[in-house]
Amino acid sequence: MTFIGTPAALRHGAGNSNSLLDTAAYSTFARYDTLDVTLEAESRTHWCRMQPLGRPCFNMDILRDLSTMQQRLRGLFAAAAPGAAPALYHVLASRTPGVFNLGGDLGHFAERIRAGDRATLRRYGEACIRTVHDNAIAYDLPLVTVALVQGDALGGGFECALAFDVIVAERRAKFGLPEIIFNLFPGMGAYSFLARRIGTVAAEKMIMSGRLYSAEELHAMGVVDVLAEDGEGEVVVRQYIAQQTRRHNAHLAIYRARRRANPVSYEELSDILDIWVDAALALPEMDLRKMMRLAAAQDRRMESVSAPRSSFAAS
Repeated sequence: MTFIGTPAALRHGAGNSNSLLDTAAYSTFARYDTLDVTLEAESRTHWCRMQPLGRPCFNMDILRDLSTMQQRLRGLFAAAAPGAAPALYHVLASRTPGVFNLGGDLGHFAERIRAGDRATLRRYGEACIRTVHDNAIAYDLPLVTVALVQGDALGGGFECALAFDVIVAERRAKFGLPEIIFNLFPGMGAYSFLARRIGTVAAEKMIMSGRLYSAEELHAMGVVDVLAEDGEGEVVVRQYIAQQTRRHNAHLAIYRARRRANPVSYEELSDILDIWVDAALALPEMDLRKMMRLAAAQDRRMESVSAPRSSFAAS
């Protein structure tokens, strides 16, 4: 695999086998238009906070930045001295108040579906599942991955969170897969990850319901791992990491065993993506108009209030 390189200048004390990477230099190096990335030396945590331009959905800009971030994270570990892993945890969060991520780029979907543009829809989907699969395998690094959900995680936003080892959610967070509303299904990992967490029957029931679930409901179902009070999500993540660091070796092994026992392969995600593309291209105009109404509602929401209420999106 080709990495977007981590410069040698990020190393402390060249030639010192016990040297750690210069975390401040890495945080300066890892600059993005749609992400805020920091590496904290004390907690040994790699933080990635989404800050997309415009609607907080997975458009191609943020997908490109996430892919670059993942490659740089691999490069960070490749540049580290033997036995000196630069991080033990990777956390994905959002800087958009009230929103983790609203899912797919609905306007882009409708435009490409109307044009019958299978190739572009497939390329978009491939960018999504590459990112999701890399999350699901923890980038093949000795990391425990954490999704911190402090607002709505809808459609592809929910799918993204499901690919992490641990989901921490504030009580006010809402989760949903509303694609059924416009006659589609979530095609970038929801079925695969939910089926492994709660079984196929429960997964299908959730997907076909199109309803919103509270963080508390999903915690009771075993989808959300840690429940935090509103406004306390980051504090809870930091406490969780502080408490678990001494057991990191065991937790890392457990999550690796989970991936081996219930693997989600890239091939599986790719095959389901093909089903999604076929279904998307079969949508009639009536359903595309529903899709666009949801996109317009998202835009109005983000323009009207600084701490918005729940809306719908899709992957």
